[in-house]
Amino acid sequence: MRLSVKDVAGLLKVSEKTIYRWIKQETIPCYRVNEQFRFNRSELLEWATAQRLQVSSEIFLEGETNKEPLPSLCEALKAGGVVYRVGGHDQSSVLRALVEALKLPEEVDREFLYQVLQAREMFGSTGIGDGIAIPHVRNPVVLHLSRPTITLCFLEHPIDFRAIDGQLINTLFTLISPTVRAHLHMLSRLSFVLQNREFKAVLKRQASLEELMEAVARAETALPVSSSS
Repeated sequence: MRLSVKDVAGLLKVSEKTIYRWIKQETIPCYRVNEQFRFNRSELLEWATAQRLQVSSEIFLEGETNKEPLPSLCEALKAGGVVYRVGGHDQSSVLRALVEALKLPEEVDREFLYQVLQAREMFGSTGIGDGIAIPHVRNPVVLHLSRPTITLCFLEHPIDFRAIDGQLINTLFTLISPTVRAHLHMLSRLSFVLQNREFKAVLKRQASLEELMEAVARAETALPVSSSS
């Protein structure tokens, strides 16, 4: 969906004047279509997450009203798994180790996925602060997956990911989605849950798989629910 300046102002809880200022500063992702500015909801949510902006709950409800149901964050994390002590001493080697650790079908080209993740980081860091990054492809691609997955990795050595707050990264959430809709669904939920203090505390101490899953499930219960669901 292409959002207008008015739509974005409402979702980000700021004035339209602020949106135009961000456009002029070239800090917010947008497109010029027929002399009007338009925004992609997925890119906007990604940007807002990196900027630690509080957003309207309406942004989390997009894509919930039709098509087949998508999994919860907890279900996607169970499918992707949690990996501890992932190796690497820089962004490139960590991403390579990450790709090797992902639960993917044999036919998936892991080298291609690694190159896509690298390209995404060159476009702009996915480090969102507090030692956390969310590496993913900028535009979801089909990787022979029928359902989205999220893999949580704890790094053996904190590394520089050019995060917004300058902190080293030690925790990665990797999103693999078969469609744009699935990508937005999982990114929105992850962004929401990462605002939960209890869940952030569990992440910080790299808790057990069982405790992490319980914390995700509790945090996810606070998500806004679509009236049609």
